[in-house]
Amino acid sequence: QVQLVESGGGLVQPGGSLRLSCAASGSISGINAVGWYRQAPGKERESVATITSSGSTNYADSVKGRFTISRDNAKNTAYLQMNSLKPEDTAVYYCNADVRRGAYTSNYWGQGTQVTVSS
Repeated sequence: QVQLVESGGGLVQPGGSLRLSCAASGSISGINAVGWYRQAPGKERESVATITSSGSTNYADSVKGRFTISRDNAKNTAYLQMNSLKPEDTAVYYCNADVRRGAYTSNYWGQGTQVTVSS
């Protein structure tokens, strides 16, 4: 069984920083693309940032220049460094990954971590 566990969320003031982690556990051969998504109350879930197995990244326009996605393949862990946070960044942040288990690849979601930006 594979699990994605997010951590690092919390309450931060506007202009502050947080670093989210997404750790994959279980019987894993490797991880392909990883993405961070967020869902604010009353809104649809949206893509924030993605990173491929080779390290290519893509960001939503709303976070470009403020957020950085990275990964540590040896640790099966991905990160989202969030700087210059704004109140509109408040949401539940979810990790998503395409995980390889032998010859098969399946998509998994984490349980989410709350990020609240408020003074």
